[in-house]
Amino acid sequence: MKLRVLSISVFAVLVSFGVEAQSKYSSTPPEVSPMPMKPEMTEIWEPEVSVVTPAKALGDAPSDAIVLFDGTNLNEWVSQKDSSKAAPWKIIDGKYFEVEPGTGGIRTKMKFGDIQLHIEFSAPDKVEGVSQGRGNSGLFLQNRYELQILDSYQNRTYRNGQAGSIYKDVAPLVNAMRSPLEWNTYDVIYTAPRFKADGTLDAKARITVLHNGVLVQNNTTINGNTFYIGLHHYPEAHGDDFIALQDHGNKTQFRNIWLRKL
Repeated sequence: MKLRVLSISVFAVLVSFGVEAQSKYSSTPPEVSPMPMKPEMTEIWEPEVSVVTPAKALGDAPSDAIVLFDGTNLNEWVSQKDSSKAAPWKIIDGKYFEVEPGTGGIRTKMKFGDIQLHIEFSAPDKVEGVSQGRGNSGLFLQNRYELQILDSYQNRTYRNGQAGSIYKDVAPLVNAMRSPLEWNTYDVIYTAPRFKADGTLDAKARITVLHNGVLVQNNTTINGNTFYIGLHHYPEAHGDDFIALQDHGNKTQFRNIWLRKL
């Protein structure tokens, strides 16, 4: 009997508390805000934003960049066929390097994920060939996803295989290629794919590309590994990986390559 009386007492207290709590609410807005906003309430001071010194010349590397080629050497690169060997491509006049056809591609020694990347390229000095046979190479992100490099100046080919395309995947918005013997730039913002703990895909890779200052890929979804034949897909989970440049049999030239980890 005492237990029952105690239970009723507890119930009564809870009911009383509920009624009291409800009495604090009102559906009528106050005439004056109980806490007027001040400018400093929305100011975030810490941590302070890091300082990066931009380059004096537009397109050159900022202070926090990893320089992959500045004209002096290919020390940041190795042979893609045999990573124990130096990159087999030639440096010309201490200014740029060019593909040595038949030697295979080259790749970075370091691995990367999300990056901002700048690269400059030019068609071979002797302009010859048509379609995919003219100034062909490729920039591979994480050693899998190809941003096409091609001399697409007055050179018709399939739209998802021309310069600025995610090769065999997404065509560029426009053809911004400069004429032969001029230098071209790619400025790339790349977000690597994400995978779940069980190895399944969580989010596809994305890429934004400015070709000679013109937007050609606008936060584009990359649909998977680059395949010459067949639909692109993500066959397996992976982490950071190499940046690679393709040997496609043309003496395509490169200079001023740098990136920033994001």
